Amino acid sequence: MIDFGDFYRVIAKGPLSLWLNTLPSQLTAWQKESLHGKFKLWFNSVDRLPLLQPERLDLLHSVSANMEIPLPAGQREGIENLLRNMMPWRKGPFSLYDVEINTEWRSDWKWERVLPHISSLAGRTILDVGCGSGYHMWRMIGAGAHLAVGIDPMQLFLCQFEAVRKLLGGDQRAHLLPLGIEQLPELNAFDTVFSMGVLYHRRSPLDHLYQLKNQLVSGGELVLETLVVEGDSQQVLVPGDRYAQMGNIYFIPSAEALKDWLIKCGFVDVRIADVSVTTVEEQRRTDWMTSESLAEFLDPNDPTKTIEGYPAPRRALLIARKP
Repeated sequence: MIDFGDFYRVIAKGPLSLWLNTLPSQLTAWQKESLHGKFKLWFNSVDRLPLLQPERLDLLHSVSANMEIPLPAGQREGIENLLRNMMPWRKGPFSLYDVEINTEWRSDWKWERVLPHISSLAGRTILDVGCGSGYHMWRMIGAGAHLAVGIDPMQLFLCQFEAVRKLLGGDQRAHLLPLGIEQLPELNAFDTVFSMGVLYHRRSPLDHLYQLKNQLVSGGELVLETLVVEGDSQQVLVPGDRYAQMGNIYFIPSAEALKDWLIKCGFVDVRIADVSVTTVEEQRRTDWMTSESLAEFLDPNDPTKTIEGYPAPRRALLIARKP
């Protein structure tokens, strides 16, 4: 099973040490829960990957690792086959020893939109809520973060993260825990908290905003990215059974309404930093994610609407501070 002992040692000293009062028992309980039917395949694939120390590592402009002299073709193919055992790959891309993981999402495009608007990450301790396979955490480390902690309950994402970490030399500056935000105590210990692509999955969005606030130090920064609709501060879309074929979408506010929600939850210096329409170039089917993607979720006769008739996906980035 996944060994979280390294993370316990990382947080044993400092503000996050209080987490050790609850975290080990939570993760022990997780180890005993029923696992996905493919978990053994995913875990064994991680176990069989070589622990490599890259001679060329770039986390600032990408997530890429390589050697001065390329790996032998057979070893490279073996790595690719093991990584393909963990499909679908949704967040990325990753370039690992000439294996190009062409993920569903161009998460690097999102990072390029986010980075100019946030405070410097140099030396910061960061929480990434709903981190997926951890792509953005590696970019946070590349931007100078001291420690990036991701939480996401999906077992596949944990295995994908551990696979990438192993190919990056076992880097201990980033860690993923299979937890949801509701399982965290009020740590008040992170300099920056990211919640990207999560809010619309929450049945109670204001509770989610309070949970994010309770993880920040005083003066800490929230980076919130989520689906929005056009409209004034009173505009909120509550979809029916599905939105863009997703069944777990509850509330999609306008950017102005979301700004008001953040203020209501006690955040200050709230600003709308970016609003952009999601394109079929940014989210698409690839040979690493072969099921339907955004192109199939839009009305074929009117791409400004989802297949259900709602406004097509539009995403906003808001920055706020905990007083």
